[in-house]
Amino acid sequence: MTSVSIGLLSLPTDTIALAWPLWTLAFVLGACIGSFLNVCIYRMPADESVLHPRSRCPRCGTTIAWYDNVPLLSWALLRARCRGCSTPISARYPLVEAATGALAVLALVRFGAEPLTLALFAFTAALLLITFIDLDHRFIPDEVSLPGIAVGLGVSLLPGGIGIANAALGALLGGGILWLVAWGYERFAGREGMGYGDVKLLAMIGAFLGWQAIPAVIIIASLAGSVAGLVAMLDRAGRRRLQRVASHLGPGAVAVSLRRASRRTEIPFGPFLALGALLVLYAPGVAIPFQLVTNG
Repeated sequence: MTSVSIGLLSLPTDTIALAWPLWTLAFVLGACIGSFLNVCIYRMPADESVLHPRSRCPRCGTTIAWYDNVPLLSWALLRARCRGCSTPISARYPLVEAATGALAVLALVRFGAEPLTLALFAFTAALLLITFIDLDHRFIPDEVSLPGIAVGLGVSLLPGGIGIANAALGALLGGGILWLVAWGYERFAGREGMGYGDVKLLAMIGAFLGWQAIPAVIIIASLAGSVAGLVAMLDRAGRRRLQRVASHLGPGAVAVSLRRASRRTEIPFGPFLALGALLVLYAPGVAIPFQLVTNG
């Protein structure tokens, strides 16, 4: 029997042949939810209702008709422009819709048609929502993370769930570790280095994934965030600045300049925590060392 690899998963070809209609349906429904996420990404930071009024063009205020609001298709058919005023429509809208559809398919492929699958898809969709809001506005809405903790604890009781004790310990450990880091940095550096939204986010992640996932999530997020911070510091202007420092003060001054630049470079940590959670959920091998401790 031959198999086909889909991302991190390898599935028999006959399974794919039977399942693709269900996967297509999951993608379509996921993309529709992604369209709603776009509304949340735009409105939640402005403290607007995500339910009403209907979607409208931010430039001309024209209410968007249903046929101009079909996920993915409408953006392409309108050639990425508003029908009323021809204002360009950001490619982020179809990107979020496609990503949410892909997350729905991934959850279905990985966990099957089970109640737990729906809950874990909702979890990953919340991570996507948090990622874009944090990238744009440097904050994580409590309206997502705090109810997410409660939902994670409830989901742990479903068949196949991680269990309430594991979920509760995950929430406490995740939130507690980052709270200590944030509190300690603010106390000794005299300024806020990590928002408390990250604390609540990691508590939510712990509630869904359990305490064993927390070390792996933190390590992945820290490594990815460090790389992103270094790339941000070494943009074109940053490279020119370092070249001037090296030419005037010598190579030894470059490290000092980088340390100072790191204090001025603001990188949201939420997207990297979300990345760590997704990797632990769908590539559990990254958490194997911690699973061995508990199963050992």
